[in-house]
Amino acid sequence: ESQILTHYPKDLETSRRITRQEARTHPDQEALVKLGGIAEELVEAIAMEARKSEYVDQKSGVSARMTITALENLVSAAERRALRHGESLTWVRMSDFWGVIPSITGKVELVYEGEQEGPFIVALNLIGKAVRNRFPSYFPAPESGRKPLGKGREEGADIPADYASVVDWFNSGHQLDLLYDLPETEYRKALDKVTGLSDLVSNYYPQVSPDEHYFLMEFVLHGLAEYSRLNKQILQHATVFGDLLSAMFQSDDSEDWEEEDEDDDF
Repeated sequence: ESQILTHYPKDLETSRRITRQEARTHPDQEALVKLGGIAEELVEAIAMEARKSEYVDQKSGVSARMTITALENLVSAAERRALRHGESLTWVRMSDFWGVIPSITGKVELVYEGEQEGPFIVALNLIGKAVRNRFPSYFPAPESGRKPLGKGREEGADIPADYASVVDWFNSGHQLDLLYDLPETEYRKALDKVTGLSDLVSNYYPQVSPDEHYFLMEFVLHGLAEYSRLNKQILQHATVFGDLLSAMFQSDDSEDWEEEDEDDDF
């Protein structure tokens, strides 16, 4: 009797090179969509999280086919958005990772607990854990003052103690709705509303291009949400960021209303 053993890449960079080599992207896509290094790392990190998830059947494994299709779908999501608005060039956004979800649900076998949780929820959970895992490599983890190993940082640049100005903006009652299909100008305008967010990115990465700058701005919001500093809601057409405490109270209120409705039935 023969048994085939699945061998995973030893590190993220090796996995990333394999995915890049095997992914089938058309030259027209490559000319239209620019893919940053963090986005590629997140694709690989999702697979790594799946390979140790309690919801995923580890006997079936998580092969490179998942990351290959995930990268292809990520590029396709950005391409679709750009073509819809007649843009000749676009940069992959964190918002485009909605396109990766079918790659996860279609390539990952779940155990009973995962099926009970639901494939969509498991996919969101894996993406969230990947963001949390990679975030401290680029920015300080909100729970600590550790400095990241950010490329492009100027020597001697001040390190912000925390993310107070960004979190305070949301705590003061503001909410940010990032529609998945926002044109570039509106996308940037939406992120620029968040006080302190652009300055935070500029402090760590003063030399990056404007496209990558805005990717990092959105990346910070997702990172803060994964570290429970902001509330994040995944809707059908948008990701909504808001105040964590207010969201908790709203959740409690909605439960109270449900209980009252149940009482009214008797």
